Amino acid sequence: MIMQLLASIAQGVGLTLYVTGASLLFGGLIGLVLVGAARSPIAIIRGAATLYINVVRVIPPITWLFLIYFGLPQYALRLSTLQAAIIGFSIIASAFMAEIYRSGLLSIPDGQREAAHALGLSPFTTVGHIITPQAFRVALPAIATYGIGLLKDSALASTIGVREITYYAQQGAKQTHEGLLSFVVAGALYIVISLVVALVARRVDLKLRRKIGVA
Repeated sequence: MIMQLLASIAQGVGLTLYVTGASLLFGGLIGLVLVGAARSPIAIIRGAATLYINVVRVIPPITWLFLIYFGLPQYALRLSTLQAAIIGFSIIASAFMAEIYRSGLLSIPDGQREAAHALGLSPFTTVGHIITPQAFRVALPAIATYGIGLLKDSALASTIGVREITYYAQQGAKQTHEGLLSFVVAGALYIVISLVVALVARRVDLKLRRKIGVA
């Protein structure tokens, strides 16, 4: 019974990873734009970015999913369940990633920028080779933690029909009448994936530390 449930629920691992990875990628890219806008010297741009980040973060993820999947079709924009899930989670991730990036940038002393300027380095070189690697290393644990949180939140995609881990766990519970066992198996899969993500993040962090000479 357990092996049958495992095989059935494991069918959702691929879509779970796809939704999580795609949302983290798109959210991360949008987050870069947001953190740049939030640090803009132009007040209206800075205010708009800050407002976006604050509003997105306080709205529950399931509300975003329902707004996108059930709300947009009223305006002739019909999305598949997968598209709606990725767009919804990307919007959420963009706000959280922007805050993570901001924290990473704030951790870098202004003296390093001043020293780079004194050495005649261009702003592009300063940001690309001095500030960004250090900021990314500082932000990496927070990014990994958020990624694991996003992985767990992706279970909400089952509410709009995305066939990820929780979706198959629900189907398994209905078919076998073993609800507890089905969701224990699903929980175990989430734990294993989370541990793998944490391990990968740890190895990347160690490599970055060695690269920039941090113990």
